[in-house]
Amino acid sequence: MNMLSLGPKPSPISEFLNQRGYSVIEYNDLIDTLFLKKQDIDFAISYRYRHIIRPEIITYLDGKIINLHISCLPWNKGSDPNLWSFLEDTPKGVTIHYVDSGIDTGDIIVQKQVVFDEEKETLSSTYDILNNEIVQLLKDNWKFIIRGEGPRIKQKGTGTVHNSRDKEPYQYLLAEKGWDTPVMNIKGLALPKRD
Repeated sequence: MNMLSLGPKPSPISEFLNQRGYSVIEYNDLIDTLFLKKQDIDFAISYRYRHIIRPEIITYLDGKIINLHISCLPWNKGSDPNLWSFLEDTPKGVTIHYVDSGIDTGDIIVQKQVVFDEEKETLSSTYDILNNEIVQLLKDNWKFIIRGEGPRIKQKGTGTVHNSRDKEPYQYLLAEKGWDTPVMNIKGLALPKRD
């Protein structure tokens, strides 16, 4: 079976898939159906992929394309989910979902909430933890995902969605330490002020 791993190289999921006998192509550029046909792709996994997956790709793969997202959907769809989970103090976690035509709006296959020691963690350390969690979640659930037995749980509520420009007003918070900023220093700072 030919797997397409969409996202930065090297992907931490490729070794896992190779060990199970799959042929894996890692790709981080835009794709089209011609690419999928030429590579004879059977299944695709999007993980940290920065491009919008077009509807014709979704139709072509017909339910055989999933996304690994480091947020507790429907919270923090789109860019920088880890950052926004602290800025807006929303649930933290990881989600594997089917890809649909929206941005991180597809039906959930499996999800896990993650609790951090916010007194000790930074944006960088929480990002690393979430990425380890999402890879492990894929490994733990791979057998039923690849067999097409994953549930289709509709996302409840509207949650939040962000693009990369949304963080510009908060960049000053990261000026001194960047991604090593303690999460307690930014917790809830994007929430509306209350009287």
